[in-house]
Amino acid sequence: MTRTLRRVLVLCATWLLLATFQVAAADAKVALAQRPNGAAIASAHKLATEAGFEALAKGGNAFDAAVATSAALAVVEPISSGIGGGGFFLLHDAKSGRDVFVDARETAPESATPEAYLDKAGELDHDRAENGPWSAGIPGLPAALVHVATKYGRLPLRTSLAPAIRIAREGFEIYPRLERGYGSRREVMERYPGTRAVFLADGDAPKVGEILKQPELAHTLELLAEKGFDGFYKGETAKKLLKGVADEGGKWTAEELAGYRVKEREPLRFAYKDWTITTVAPPSSGGIALAQMLQILAGWDLQELDEAHRVHLIVEAMRRAFRDRTFYLGDPDFVQVPVQRLMSKDYAIGLRASIHPEKATPSALLSGQPTPLEDDETTHFSIIDDEGNRVSTTQTVNLLYGSGMIPPGTGVLLNDEMDDFALRPGTPNAFGVMGYEANAPKPGKRMLSSMTPSFMESKDKVIAIGGPGGSRIITEVLIGMLGYDAGLSPQEVAALPRFHHQWMPDAISAEKNTFSPQVVEALQAMGHTVNVGESTWGNLQTVQWDRRTNTLSGGSDPRNPVGKADVRATAKSP
Repeated sequence: MTRTLRRVLVLCATWLLLATFQVAAADAKVALAQRPNGAAIASAHKLATEAGFEALAKGGNAFDAAVATSAALAVVEPISSGIGGGGFFLLHDAKSGRDVFVDARETAPESATPEAYLDKAGELDHDRAENGPWSAGIPGLPAALVHVATKYGRLPLRTSLAPAIRIAREGFEIYPRLERGYGSRREVMERYPGTRAVFLADGDAPKVGEILKQPELAHTLELLAEKGFDGFYKGETAKKLLKGVADEGGKWTAEELAGYRVKEREPLRFAYKDWTITTVAPPSSGGIALAQMLQILAGWDLQELDEAHRVHLIVEAMRRAFRDRTFYLGDPDFVQVPVQRLMSKDYAIGLRASIHPEKATPSALLSGQPTPLEDDETTHFSIIDDEGNRVSTTQTVNLLYGSGMIPPGTGVLLNDEMDDFALRPGTPNAFGVMGYEANAPKPGKRMLSSMTPSFMESKDKVIAIGGPGGSRIITEVLIGMLGYDAGLSPQEVAALPRFHHQWMPDAISAEKNTFSPQVVEALQAMGHTVNVGESTWGNLQTVQWDRRTNTLSGGSDPRNPVGKADVRATAKSP
């Protein structure tokens, strides 16, 4: 070997070693980007997103922003949520690395026995289950706002609730969804004087472009801001709630109202490919269903399949998860839910083995009827702040405008979550899902929910995701997670077309233009019933932190034109 050749080889080796060190240094530099360079908020209404950023600007963290965003949504989306309802808050504290699930689901009053919801023929009385005072559970959202603010936030409650109070008092512009929803629920809502006082204050039904002011709700929020828990569950507001319910023939007691408590639960965690998924535990059914579906699907490379076979396998995973939801899930404080077994990889392998790659598995009960649709009820927001704290929250009053009833003087639109119990075993509720003893109502029990606020985390990405949609929430989040796994951006994920299967009825529901005629034909040839051309549903809100580039991004569902996802630097005022 010549001296020149040796010198060249030494130089090449030195260059390669230097390049290796540079790559390693670059990787180390990427690994050091442990805090975002701003904050991202995605919510179903621009005023709620702005409320969250207002809390951050006042020196708050993601949890203060969550309180502000949640309360603002309770004001501007009465069709979807409110302080007369409940919700699930999934929180991640960056400093401790701890995840916590704050369960603010409504609870059944003592009067809510199964017999109370049956008509003279012994059939489910849907009017009583879905409308008015008997349909309402004890609200949980006000307690959650107090809990999150005092335990995890930095701001006084009066600061984080200030945007919602201002919006309620000054009003906001009515948008098409509110007008349409009122039209569909008008007969129920106008039964109640407290509701008429809010929505017919100007003499006629809400119209697009009008300003909806809610001074009584502003006062109720002010009492909550001033007195915390007691400002809602005791004192002036509590007395008005109790009287309003009683005047309409319902039965709540002061003791069960004052006795409401949020519960902190350990979130569920599982792996899907290179992702760690953190999600909610029972009384949500969503987390377990997600774990089942994704662990079933982990056995295939979905991106390598043609669309028809990919949809077929996803649907079969949905079918099996919803079948288990029907029989096993309920409030873990009242029934023993086999969480470990249902989330086991071995159990998922067994379910996967039962799927024929070319044929649909008939559900136990066959029906070609489309799944009852929820598109406007329930709402979601996602937040990541500049410290790496994150929040994924879904909150609801159940059906459009909940029970339709506002107890006079409160501005509080009560939920109709009692319909989420199995009020009559084996009888489908408003969303076509049914249940048995595990989800039967008992005093203080929390009804089963489909709300699925979740986090996804890989070596270089952190994501918060969730959305509304009744039983379709779970499959909406599933499709979003599969979109992220396929490399889509948050906005692309929020815009993905949706399809759904919930075991019974035995049919695939799909938004218009989700499938081509050729895909529909292929699915039908496998034995699937496909209901195509349904109305759009869901309102997915998601944010992402890319650690490799240290950038934030958000996605707000384009199906909802008043939603907003935004990313901002977070210079904070003193």
